[in-house]
Amino acid sequence: MESYQPRRVDKPWGYELIWAHTDRYVGKILHINKGESLSYQYHRIKDESIQLLRGAMELEIEAGGKRKKIRFLPGDCFHITPGMRHRMTALEDCDVLEVSTPELDDVVRVEDRYGRTGKQP
Repeated sequence: MESYQPRRVDKPWGYELIWAHTDRYVGKILHINKGESLSYQYHRIKDESIQLLRGAMELEIEAGGKRKKIRFLPGDCFHITPGMRHRMTALEDCDVLEVSTPELDDVVRVEDRYGRTGKQP
């Protein structure tokens, strides 16, 4: 068994480092630049858990039809279930550990400051 380097995927808000990708799970580190945010999105199938490793961020979620913002500091964790609308915004440069089921293309963008909306291919 040999070690390998994570795969970097550049994004308008920063980048992802995909360090594990199997048919059962995916492990990523999301680097979000200060002031940037991911899409306000949801997943039909994908189930994910996140932990803030470094920096500070705000997680916006929709629960019971109402949006709520949660401030995250290093060590804070959250479970994002299928259908839950959510968005991460970096209050300072941050790194987020994400572990999920393997459906990487299961993203439905509701709002996006970079002009990417709708279902991903």
